[in-house]
Amino acid sequence: MSGRAGGNGDVTLSGRAGGNGDATPGGPAKGNDPAATRGAPQRRSARRGYLMVAVSFLVIGLSGVLVSMADAPASVLLVIRTGSGALVFGALFARRDTLAQVRRPGAPGRLLLMGACSAAAMLLYFVAVRETNVAIGLFLLYTAPVYVAVLAPRLLREASDRTVYLALAVALAGMGAIVVPDLVGQDTATGGLGIVAGVASGAFFGLYTIVVKTLTRRVGNVVLVLGEMGLDALFVLPLALWQVGAQGYQVTGRDLVIGLILGLFCTAFAYTLWFEGLRHIPVQHASILGYLAPVVGPVYAFLLLGEVPSAWTVAGGALIIAAGVVVVLRGGAAQEIAPA
Repeated sequence: MSGRAGGNGDVTLSGRAGGNGDATPGGPAKGNDPAATRGAPQRRSARRGYLMVAVSFLVIGLSGVLVSMADAPASVLLVIRTGSGALVFGALFARRDTLAQVRRPGAPGRLLLMGACSAAAMLLYFVAVRETNVAIGLFLLYTAPVYVAVLAPRLLREASDRTVYLALAVALAGMGAIVVPDLVGQDTATGGLGIVAGVASGAFFGLYTIVVKTLTRRVGNVVLVLGEMGLDALFVLPLALWQVGAQGYQVTGRDLVIGLILGLFCTAFAYTLWFEGLRHIPVQHASILGYLAPVVGPVYAFLLLGEVPSAWTVAGGALIIAAGVVVVLRGGAAQEIAPA
């Protein structure tokens, strides 16, 4: 999900809460001094925004643990998560002009492509978590900013930055630290399918981000979020139905509860915090806070599942996060980390 104001009245990233500019009794009028009249409200507004965005990613970091705790096929979990999340988020934020925005020129096709990329990224991420562990799944998913930095100059005709290639090298080193021990048999906790799924999830997440960027001038953020969640559910639903029929799986009460927690808490609640927090802070700062998810995810897995990531995984994850932070810092507002 992208947090950029598209001129549709959904989110204002550059604007912060302002004061009323009242004069100070007994002294010179300060109504024309923005620093004096709006400084304190701006700081309070910014602190609230940072807190909301940070909490949103702390909540999202729990998703990998919940996926590991469930027995349902990944597709079933994803449908429950995104379907319930879309219903709640839509009830809170959908407005009369939401559907009108979808019909704007160039929007329908891009929305479908965005949904396909998002569904693929999330499904592959769920598979990666199941086949490896929470830490590896999250770290590989968050290689996305590097893919964006490499592909954006070619697909969006943006200026290239030499720093991107340094970040790419660092990220590849991090991926190597995670993958190589498995290939040489030093890390039996990982599986080849999970590694491939994790790498592919990062690539699709990067493509999703690029498509979202092409949509930000056409539709607002409410449409982007609802489109992502609703289309995720629709795209994955046929696979979920097939898996339920072919495997004879029946949704258990435990899996339903986990799916609803993923949808209502880790998606609707987290996206709402993220959505509201972006009204008060720069998107670049929100992007940095996005790396809280892959940092706290392994901590949750250790506390709740007893998963202890290997030294190779920790080292590789640290390199991937460092590469992403470099991309965000040098790429400005163009590089965004969105809830996953």
